Amino acid sequence: MIKRMLIMLILVGAVLGGLFGFKTFVNGKIKEAMAGMANTPQTVSATKAETSEWQPKIDAVGTLRAVRGAELSLEVAGVVETITFQSGDEVKAGQVLLTLRKEDEEARLQSLEATASLSQITYDRDLKQLKAQAISQAVVDSDEANLRNARAQVAVQKAILDKKTLRAPFDGKLGLRQVDLGQFLAAGTMIATLQSMDPIYVDFLLPQQAVAQITVGDKVRAKIDAFPGRTFEGKITAINPKIETGSRNVQVRATLPNADQKLMPGMFATVELDTGTAQRLVTLPQTAVSYNPYGSLVYVVDDKGKGADAKPALVARQVFVTTGATRGDQVAILKGVSEGDTVVTSGQIKLRNGVPVLVDNRAVPTNDANPKIVDK
Repeated sequence: MIKRMLIMLILVGAVLGGLFGFKTFVNGKIKEAMAGMANTPQTVSATKAETSEWQPKIDAVGTLRAVRGAELSLEVAGVVETITFQSGDEVKAGQVLLTLRKEDEEARLQSLEATASLSQITYDRDLKQLKAQAISQAVVDSDEANLRNARAQVAVQKAILDKKTLRAPFDGKLGLRQVDLGQFLAAGTMIATLQSMDPIYVDFLLPQQAVAQITVGDKVRAKIDAFPGRTFEGKITAINPKIETGSRNVQVRATLPNADQKLMPGMFATVELDTGTAQRLVTLPQTAVSYNPYGSLVYVVDDKGKGADAKPALVARQVFVTTGATRGDQVAILKGVSEGDTVVTSGQIKLRNGVPVLVDNRAVPTNDANPKIVDK
């Protein structure tokens, strides 16, 4: 029995020893593999940090507005008798555009003019009789008041007749005609829109912090989606003296030349304003910067590291940076990177401090200050 127990214990010990040895062997291999993986060079793209001329600017969005614009209508009601314009016509100030029927008003005007003429004759006769002391001064005063009243009624009737005619209030371009001959128009019915389009305004909002950076006369550049690749230049002509309390923005108005009348009121525009003097700043592609809640960082490539074989190798070093404004594909670096540093532009997700890297720039992110849409 004792002999059997000894044999069993020996066999159990051998099995446990084998298992322990196998586990130790596997763990050692895993550690070796992990160590090898930790030092495996990671392929990235990189670029040299360069300094370039950097003009501070402010971007905004705005809306185009006519220098003079109105929806034309009449103050009085009536039936359309004549229309002397077509949709889209260019018109001059004072040009007759439309008239309403006015026979009744003209007849009443003639009646009032006749009454005024009779009042004038009566008043003139009274003056002669007053000199001869045939009538009293009171009669003359009463007839003079009647004359003035008659003349006033004539003036009122002429004003009513004048309101039956629509004239262009200023030079401009008419929109689509909204009425037809014979149509009855209620007072205030829109007949057409009239817009003076050269020059044209662009209104936009800026944060109150920008007030100290802009002045009347500053140049602006506007871009319209309808005209890709084209920039319209103008100047700031007015700055609202009041800040909007809800948004803390200030409204700014710039004037743009529009000789070809391509720009139309209501269009959406993106506006750029140069502010301050140009500076030389370190610039990098925006893809080089990793933005995190705890700060923005880049990976700088050093040649002071060692690879898995203990030989000198390129390694990645994490650096926190302070970023400035952006333009196109580029971002300004205010602190953290110096001119000439080699910075990783893609592949950062694979990196950490001290990881060896291989730089492969066969495919690199774009680094254009003024990128353009290219149709393929």
